[in-house]
Amino acid sequence: MKHVFLESHNIKNQFNGFGQFNFHLIKGLYHADVEDFKMTIHAKDTNALKDQFGNYFDYKTYRSISRKPFFRIRKKYDVWHSLNQNIKIEPYHKIPYVLTVHDVNFISEVSKDLNHDTNKRFTEKLNRSSAITYISEFAKASTHQYFNVPKVPEYVIYNGNPITTLLDLKNTKIKPVTDRPYLFFIGGLTQRKNVHTLVQMLEHLPNYDLILAGDTSDSYVNTTLAQAISKTRTTNRVHMLGKINTEQKQYYLQNCSAFVFPSLLEGFGIPPIEAMRFGKPVFLSNLTSLPEIGGDQAFYWANFDPKAMSEVFIKGMTSFESNKTNYSKASIKRALSFDWNTSAQQYADVYRSLL
Repeated sequence: MKHVFLESHNIKNQFNGFGQFNFHLIKGLYHADVEDFKMTIHAKDTNALKDQFGNYFDYKTYRSISRKPFFRIRKKYDVWHSLNQNIKIEPYHKIPYVLTVHDVNFISEVSKDLNHDTNKRFTEKLNRSSAITYISEFAKASTHQYFNVPKVPEYVIYNGNPITTLLDLKNTKIKPVTDRPYLFFIGGLTQRKNVHTLVQMLEHLPNYDLILAGDTSDSYVNTTLAQAISKTRTTNRVHMLGKINTEQKQYYLQNCSAFVFPSLLEGFGIPPIEAMRFGKPVFLSNLTSLPEIGGDQAFYWANFDPKAMSEVFIKGMTSFESNKTNYSKASIKRALSFDWNTSAQQYADVYRSLL
């Protein structure tokens, strides 16, 4: 039987986008019930995956030494899928190779010099590819903008929505951090997420609090974000939760007045479609992939002037509340259109095209 290798060791960290992508794609491939080829998951903790997926997959334990060229994996799989564009692990042999590109943000965040190690490594992955998948049209366009992409089959396969089941939270023990109406953001608290602009906007929205969920370890939290809170005197209205679990996420999405996401760089952007699953009004920057993901069901900031942002927010909320039932239904329909089982079937078809 033909065999596909899933280079998926980033599954170890499911608090970030890569880890989420790895897990949900693998879960979707499990539900696809593929019978015409076998798949091997490459991960550090294979026991947890075996408990969940049994013998449907084969498993290979990740070792960091396999990043070294001499110690690369030597088994000649029929197709190798590099699930993330930043992975340093490559096959020892030249075999059919699928590369998934989430974004090329490293061009702006690391270096525009194509001779920089990060860009050289990505170029090598492109040139190794037999097929390339992108998680959005924006990811595809920006890759072509900065790199010479080989003439191989290319596919845009959207991510699915991780929230497929709404939890029953009637008896939850979660204690809300505020009893006031609040705006909710979830994601890494970093410079490119641009959340300090939400704090500055909050100064013009006295009836709302702001709840921020996500990793707080980046220096941005104690510099740019902290300064914005101090200067606007919103300390009592900004609540940082840190990392939260699934139940907490659904609780805050279910009870927020609106979801806010002013990110500057997104290859896809899963949090907005998670919020749409709850029929919530969603406010996004109009940059990179976000208009592609939010569609006509979201409201957009064209700039980050605090007063202008508050005006967009007030206008959007007024529109939403004036036709709440239809807006909510349209948002939920949009959210459900992003489905991991559908995405997994599309990836399986890419594998088949190379087998």
